[in-house]
Amino acid sequence: MPDGTLKIHGARYIVTVDPQRRIIENGSILLDGQRIVQIGKASDMEDVSADRVIDASEMVVTPGFCNGHMHISYAHATRGIFPDDLGSDYLPNVFKLQSAMNEEEEYYTSLLGITELLKYGTTCFMDPGSTKYLDACMDVYQKAGCRIITGAHVSDLPNPVNVPVYQTSEAVAIMERTIRDYDGRLDGRVRAWAMPFSADFSTEELLVSAKRLADEYGTGMNLHQANAPASVAVHQQKFGMRPVQYLEDIGVLGPNVLLAHVIELDDNEVDILARTDTRAIMCPTQSLKQATGVTTYGKLPEMLEKGVTVGLGTDAGNNSNLVETLRSMYLVSLIYKEGRRDVSMIPPETAVEMATIQGAKALGLDSEIGSIEEGKRADLVLFDTKRPEWRTLFNPINNLVYNADGRSVHTVIVDGRVVVEDHKPLFVDEWELIQKVQELGEGLLARTGVSFPSKWPLV
Repeated sequence: MPDGTLKIHGARYIVTVDPQRRIIENGSILLDGQRIVQIGKASDMEDVSADRVIDASEMVVTPGFCNGHMHISYAHATRGIFPDDLGSDYLPNVFKLQSAMNEEEEYYTSLLGITELLKYGTTCFMDPGSTKYLDACMDVYQKAGCRIITGAHVSDLPNPVNVPVYQTSEAVAIMERTIRDYDGRLDGRVRAWAMPFSADFSTEELLVSAKRLADEYGTGMNLHQANAPASVAVHQQKFGMRPVQYLEDIGVLGPNVLLAHVIELDDNEVDILARTDTRAIMCPTQSLKQATGVTTYGKLPEMLEKGVTVGLGTDAGNNSNLVETLRSMYLVSLIYKEGRRDVSMIPPETAVEMATIQGAKALGLDSEIGSIEEGKRADLVLFDTKRPEWRTLFNPINNLVYNADGRSVHTVIVDGRVVVEDHKPLFVDEWELIQKVQELGEGLLARTGVSFPSKWPLV
């Protein structure tokens, strides 16, 4: 927990994403411990003293970004090994590797993934239940200072992707125990949710029990819900309705439920999300890389028009390879322009909202983070605009979404603690960590026998 006061002084622009969407030119921010206590023009805050002052001249300050779907614990150890055309063999291999990881491998792989997120401006993320060694990884979360929603993904039906299958009662007990043990730890920076992996691999009893746990413990429920054609066909055959209709029918939708991917919804399902105030996450980096049809079938413009809360994610470092929220902002601003042949689709301001205040709302955290306002937690990103990709600079929103990427992130603050400064993480030796994860990844591949040789010869 940070002590004392910190002043960010003289920023070229502060993108507040507050209710008025103010952009403060030549502004300053005062932090006291974990909270923002004052925001204003630098000229009005010249006499405001602090224990430490950061010179933010020629910087753009934004809220910390939220990544609403990012499997943090396994991908970086074997990132980049999978060929694009692996098809139905892809996920079984992913979870074969994940299930084989030991505690040391998961610890360092998680630390590298979080280092990448923080270094490029993502201060809060959801790991949708794939971390096995949560006690060990709690040390990672404390060390790095990130804000995280986690859980234990469970299934009680056979599935083709090697997700562990439990008896229903055991699956419910695992979710409840995880919530009890981890929710609210690290001074509230860790939240724990109920996490059935997918409705496709869950009985009605498991889904209903997960929603009950979310309600009783005042937390949330997360589901992978891509609405892929096979899933839609099975739901229509078994239940006579589409997947999101089924979830509403059994009573497991609502503002504390988050559906990830949500690609092939129909108009009625969009209406259901709006009516029930169910939240959603879209992962454009993963969708494009895995050719899920997001530009053809995705209903993001309709969801936003109906008032559905939608945040951004990236998925794992081996699903999309990119885990930088800024890249998701960029892509989400473009893919519907091209797909609908309409340049008015998803303006850059909307993309910024999806990565900040709407992303925080999707995670149930918008009262605490997602905007720069007095009283909120101090999760902030400072961009160095003395770089060619930022210039010329007249409209900081356009530059942020269309020009910039994580290379220009100079300073990152989470809960009032500086975790990245002058482009360097302060909590780890980055190169030493990279070498460690390389070594562990090589051992994991050798141990499991998973191998996909390069299509070009390595000589």
